[in-house]
Amino acid sequence: MKKQNLTEQAEACSFIDFAQRVYPFLEFTPFHRTYYNILEAYATGRIKKLIVSVPPQHGKSVGATTLLPAYMLGLDPDSRIAIASYSGTLASKFNRRVQRIIESREYAEIFPDTTIKQGTKPAGYIRTSDEVEIIGRKGELISVGREGSLTGNRVDCFILDDLYKDAMEAQSPVVRTNCWEWYTSVVRTRMHNTSRELIVFTRWHEEDLIGELMRTERCRMLQSWSDIDKVEDGEWLYLNFEALKASPPTEIDPRVEGEALWEAQQSVALLRSKRQLDPVRFEAMYQGHPSTREGLLYGDAFREYDTLPRDIVARASYTDTADTGDDYLASVAYAVDTDGIVYITDMVYTQEAMETTERLVAEMLMRNDTRRAYIESNNGGRGFARSVQRLAPHVKVEWFHQNGNKEARILSNSATVVHALRFPRGWHLRWPEAYAHLTTFRRNVRSNRHDDIADALTGIVEKELSASSSGKWQKISFI
Repeated sequence: MKKQNLTEQAEACSFIDFAQRVYPFLEFTPFHRTYYNILEAYATGRIKKLIVSVPPQHGKSVGATTLLPAYMLGLDPDSRIAIASYSGTLASKFNRRVQRIIESREYAEIFPDTTIKQGTKPAGYIRTSDEVEIIGRKGELISVGREGSLTGNRVDCFILDDLYKDAMEAQSPVVRTNCWEWYTSVVRTRMHNTSRELIVFTRWHEEDLIGELMRTERCRMLQSWSDIDKVEDGEWLYLNFEALKASPPTEIDPRVEGEALWEAQQSVALLRSKRQLDPVRFEAMYQGHPSTREGLLYGDAFREYDTLPRDIVARASYTDTADTGDDYLASVAYAVDTDGIVYITDMVYTQEAMETTERLVAEMLMRNDTRRAYIESNNGGRGFARSVQRLAPHVKVEWFHQNGNKEARILSNSATVVHALRFPRGWHLRWPEAYAHLTTFRRNVRSNRHDDIADALTGIVEKELSASSSGKWQKISFI
């Protein structure tokens, strides 16, 4: 009955309408409207356990930790809400912001029954930066820092926002362990049968609180609005907003690949420049896909070159065509010297359609004076190879079926890939997506979202080892 009443009140004043009235300066992009609609579903009780991962500087805390508690106390003045963050100071800051909203004229017009102490009146009610009580009702708002105490306080709704201060804290096993123990011994012990949880923060590490919950409890990815009503008891709803769209479009996040989450605030160009500076951290903080450097297969071990050596004996290429719409076509042009070192000279790495990539690959082959092109014939690769041969008639195109186990091939050849391959200096600027996928590629191959470039480089060393052992390559002139 209470859930139904909350829904009816929300219909009279939605969370977005509320936010626009008390914070008229807010900008509502399609992302923000989706985000606020999901938070409203939590506020009205349709969602009981919610995890949202949002990139930095995208308004996550304004929505979840400032406006949402005020809105929830308006819908239900008897609700006991706790805000937690990495420090008591930050949590108190959120609390004070909520209090300022509640005592505003705009708020009183929307929720006249939710009021808090003004000065010393009325006596007997608490109003500090850490705790405020609703006059004449049972509701209150409590703020606490990570590892702080909530002894004696029953909590109806928990909002956990940014439980790690920075990368240094998130990388510390001690901090992560303490955070988990605080969550299990403090947060969980203050909850009752109908308590709700909202966890919203930027990802830093694969073993942060979100990572541990996804590992130990049942989670359902939120991809459509109907998923909200499909959640089973005790199951989390999990939503990750990527700064640069990389996953397939969904009803919740229908952006196309490569589109920014909030272009006016964090443009595609700016995000790409951030990715180039530190791909591993970018994947964690901005894409919501954290990985530890200890678990990486290649890391930043690739060596670079400034100019090609003079003793080049072969110019070739290797192409792994895209298997599905989410895969990348990875076509790599390279040169080989007399010592068998492979120098990457050019690359086509894209999710474009085949009619586009056929032309791009053919142009790359001719531009690099490629003599031999290996193209995997799996999944339409034979037709692709014929088209490339027609567009680049002077290149000897060889298609073949790759029947080896991909995971075993990538793992067994990883050391050779790092040892034998050289990339042109500044290659992270020329092929940022390939660079990011390689330098964040995890040793647990199946956990990677994209293995296309790793598969192509593995194919190169397999071909070149075979060519070198058979004496296939002979020194040639490229005049």
